[in-house]
Amino acid sequence: MNGAGTQIRVFLVDDHPHGREGMREIIGLDPEFIVVGEAASGEEAIARIDDVLPDLVLMDINMPGMGGLEATQQLKFLYPSLKIVMVTVSDDITHLFEAIKRGAQGYLFKNLSPSAWREYLRAVVDDEAPMSKEIAFKLLQEFSSAASSNGTSTIKPGGSAGAFDPSAMTTPLTSREKDILERVVTGESNKEIATAFGLSEHTVKNHLKNILQKLHLDNRVQLTRYAYEQGLLKK
Repeated sequence: MNGAGTQIRVFLVDDHPHGREGMREIIGLDPEFIVVGEAASGEEAIARIDDVLPDLVLMDINMPGMGGLEATQQLKFLYPSLKIVMVTVSDDITHLFEAIKRGAQGYLFKNLSPSAWREYLRAVVDDEAPMSKEIAFKLLQEFSSAASSNGTSTIKPGGSAGAFDPSAMTTPLTSREKDILERVVTGESNKEIATAFGLSEHTVKNHLKNILQKLHLDNRVQLTRYAYEQGLLKK
């Protein structure tokens, strides 16, 4: 993780030069970010990233040859702490699901404003990226559909395939942590949760960090899967 006062190092992956140029312009508007490398394919990204060691990768999903999903899986295997955000014009839930299963930390739409991009990317780097309420709802729908068809999980601690094992959680969630979890998985932001409970955003962030550590999970999407499977969501 980049330290205080250190720029967030970003690597861009998109087979379209105009796509990379657009991302570079957005990143360049904020001195907190710096673009340290680019690639036009998944293969090229894997070959180049070791030379620059970025904090964050912006990955286009659809590319010739090795696409963004496969490149994400390979990069997360090689660099487990690397943050990867998928960039796309589509809100296809299948792509989102597959990206999360392969290790992506987030999902960013190309039509968002530059300020929204940068705010979201900061949150990803700080492990605080929220889901939109729309995406949260779609995920719950998908989880319900998957459970009805085969009863198996697609996300477990660490983000890989398989079912969650409750016995792996050595410290149970507190009542407050369960309350916060219920709101996180419906797409509420830290600010919204803080307002609902009369807490500071800092306190909510600490609670969320503790929840993720206790459950050995990485992000809010995995939390949503866990909460659904363990019956923690209010009907």
